[in-house]
Amino acid sequence: MSKYRDILEKYWGYPNFRPLQEDIIRSVSDDNKDTLGLLPTGGGKSILFQVPTLSKKGLCVVITPLIALMKDQVENLQKQGIKAQAIYSGMSKHEIDLALNNAVYGAFKFLYVSPERLSTEIFLTRLPDMNVNLVAIDESHCISQWGYDFRPSYLQISKIRKYIPDVPFLALTATATPEVVEDIQQKLEFKTTNVFKKSFERTNLIYLVREVDDKKAYLLKIINRSKGSGIIYVRNRKKTKDIAFFLQENKISADYYHAGIDHKLKDYKQTQWKKGNTRIIVSTNAFGMGIDKPDVRVVIHLDIPDSIEAYFQEAGRAGRDEKKSYAVLLYNKLDITNLKKRITTDFPPINNIKKIYNALGNYFQIPVGAGQGMLLDFKLSDFVKTFKFSILEVYNSVKLLQLEGYIESTEELRNKSKVNFLIGRNDLYKFQVANLKFDAFIKLLLRSYTGLFSTYVAIDEEYLAEKTNSKVDVIYDYLQKLDKVNIIKYIPQRKTPFIIYTTERLDDKNLRFTKENYQKRKERLEKKIEAILHYATSENECRSKMLLSYFGDKKAKKCGECDICKKTQEKFLSKKDFDTIQKKIKAVSGNKEIGIKELVDNINHNEKKVLNTLNWLIEHDKIIVLNENKYKWNNEK
Repeated sequence: MSKYRDILEKYWGYPNFRPLQEDIIRSVSDDNKDTLGLLPTGGGKSILFQVPTLSKKGLCVVITPLIALMKDQVENLQKQGIKAQAIYSGMSKHEIDLALNNAVYGAFKFLYVSPERLSTEIFLTRLPDMNVNLVAIDESHCISQWGYDFRPSYLQISKIRKYIPDVPFLALTATATPEVVEDIQQKLEFKTTNVFKKSFERTNLIYLVREVDDKKAYLLKIINRSKGSGIIYVRNRKKTKDIAFFLQENKISADYYHAGIDHKLKDYKQTQWKKGNTRIIVSTNAFGMGIDKPDVRVVIHLDIPDSIEAYFQEAGRAGRDEKKSYAVLLYNKLDITNLKKRITTDFPPINNIKKIYNALGNYFQIPVGAGQGMLLDFKLSDFVKTFKFSILEVYNSVKLLQLEGYIESTEELRNKSKVNFLIGRNDLYKFQVANLKFDAFIKLLLRSYTGLFSTYVAIDEEYLAEKTNSKVDVIYDYLQKLDKVNIIKYIPQRKTPFIIYTTERLDDKNLRFTKENYQKRKERLEKKIEAILHYATSENECRSKMLLSYFGDKKAKKCGECDICKKTQEKFLSKKDFDTIQKKIKAVSGNKEIGIKELVDNINHNEKKVLNTLNWLIEHDKIIVLNENKYKWNNEK
């Protein structure tokens, strides 16, 4: 057994890798090569950088834009006794400084960094002193202007190469078209082209599309016919509740989920669904990242997603156990109209974006020429209410301002309270002797948490209150008083997004929007919407083949199972006839070679119907053509 398999079994309990995993690990670890790994959703991407890092000395720098997922992975690694730390927008300078010092001294095996933090001076000055053995770039499609979720901050990643020139880069993504694959390697300055790609084909996943006016009625029909757990994706938060309550009223175990739900409640809802106590989860696209439930039997989209990439990733959460599952898209004419409107919604007029930028400056009371580097709490609903803007227009304007590098914005997340002792143990002892009223509380902190002197440690005020049989307000009071006299640094928990001014506030004349970031991105969105609408409305092309072709597999074969394939099959003969003839053909042919005449003679059925069925089975690779006259049943299908 290889050292990599030993690590896999020790930490994750798997005796063997999935296809391509060990090849990618050996590429970066044994051959020290820059590597791009394309694995579909649920393909075990995190193992690809965690295993090689644990096999040798040194640290892995993991770059990811998803702060919530970053924090989850750090917590999961820590639970396994693997030391990990995350650095992202919203942390204080002192927190970041301490974390980076610990990384230099070898306190961690994994340092998760948001791309925005990667290019800061405080990070770059420490990077050469870290013993880095690998740089992993998750969601690497974000580096490409052609990708569906482009992040300008990703373009800065290659600049760290000059600080660690001999360290290989491992880029990972679940969805990338051929042009994005090429762009990722170019933008990350790969020394040579090196791509490992697992086929995106999911033979156990059946794609169905239905044009229906009464979606709720059809939804009930699907769920009542299907077995096992499922996910229903909708576009907005309100709809998650509406659909979940509708299902509950119809005696179906269901719950809702979206990004605005309290962190503890999110965890509870996820756990109930994972355990099977809740059958159906109704969610926005916030649900699914990092959630690996193998036995999802159906994923239903009640709204058309913005792109094929988004649809493929979300639909791919069904059937990870390789058993037959369904991905269903329901739409109507109104959905098509609304989706086309997104082009103007996502790209507000430039004059409107400038008005919103000025309003932000006024909201934060930042004069022109000031504000660079300021990190400010930003409550979108309050801003919209104050200035009477459309919430979607503000949201998309902020995204475009971020693309141009004027500001940064972070997602809404819950940061746990954190504590770090600012003085050493000897000085702390002297303080306790001189201030007996704090002695018991300080001892409580030291008994409850480790590492308080070397780094910021997440604490739970409610837990501390329970241990002392006191009120949470008492705990807050002690923490704040100790912070005030510089014994600890206490950062209370907060749940809010941030706006960070990356440049000083500019006036209208100096606010520029490049053709690349505005016009060309708008044109690409139009193409992506055209592609997903073609997928939804097509009546003559295999669904699986359309999806695979979009991702560059031009030789993909028809699946034989989607609604289009079934409809094509039924044009020639009824389902009953088809199923009967197919069974007879399989029985007659068995494992032997057989000619057409012998086949037709041995099947007591209309000759034309037998030939139509035979042609369909050949076209869908169910029967292998050996030569002009001989055929054989494909037992692998």
